[in-house]
Amino acid sequence: MSIIELKQVLKKYDGKTVVDHLTLHIDRGEIFGLVGPNGAGKSTTIKMISTLIPQDDGVIRVGQLDVKKDPLGVKKKIGVVPQEIAIFESLTAYENVAFFGKLYGLKGSELKRRVDEALEFAGLLDRKHAKPKTFSGGMKRRLNIACSIIHQPEVIIMDEPTVGIDPQSRNHILESVKKLNKQGTTVIYTSHYMEEVSAICNRIGIMDHGRLIAVGTQEELRERMVGQQKVIIRASPITPALIDDLRKHPKVKQVTTGELTIELLISSSQFYLQDILFILSEHQAYIHSMTVEEPDLEKLFLSLTGKSLRD
Repeated sequence: MSIIELKQVLKKYDGKTVVDHLTLHIDRGEIFGLVGPNGAGKSTTIKMISTLIPQDDGVIRVGQLDVKKDPLGVKKKIGVVPQEIAIFESLTAYENVAFFGKLYGLKGSELKRRVDEALEFAGLLDRKHAKPKTFSGGMKRRLNIACSIIHQPEVIIMDEPTVGIDPQSRNHILESVKKLNKQGTTVIYTSHYMEEVSAICNRIGIMDHGRLIAVGTQEELRERMVGQQKVIIRASPITPALIDDLRKHPKVKQVTTGELTIELLISSSQFYLQDILFILSEHQAYIHSMTVEEPDLEKLFLSLTGKSLRD
């Protein structure tokens, strides 16, 4: 059963289409990963779902509530962990979480209990009286999470929650996402780190140019990569003429180079490796090693968008 539905959603800025008639559903109780290169429309989509900006056309529903007709009702159902840390440096950790709790109508002993629970969940209960200016970047992001869950929302939206933090805090956040989900919370998770998305998400949507170009479970998405593999070649010399000839091959989808390496995304290693070897031989390149990698989600991303996930 869907908890979030978008139907033909359109958003333009200064005449430029940012989200292009997007149709998408997110099921209750899942962790849905939303990925795409910068400018794909992910953040704009998140902002529309969370009522921060209105759509120009189409319908968005959260728990059967229309975001345009009942934005306050929608806000009660969702919590948002934004890309930019949104906390008050002059308030203590406890006061920050309490502030957001009061916005949702919590007070008295219920507010105190919820604040302690949220801080404990974020691993910050022992720092409840400290101010964020003494926190690391990872601790501030965990405080952001505590602020977003104080009202026990049905949906948590996490927009790039692990950017610029240490590995320990990143692991804590990923485990927190899985724990929230086990408690029944639906999670929308955007990230530039495909390994994070692969580790925690039930379904994944790939956006580009404001459109959803692929969506499904990891297994369903991998099926789209049948016959496409990555070939890594260590060779010398690697000349511009060699790279140009490799790019001209009709089954080579992408070529990236390093000092002594060439990475190829090709349609079928079984039938076209001999062509690749012939091109290398023509250019008198000595092959030190060659490996073929099985398809994964990042290769699918590159295949569909032609861009690096971190561009």
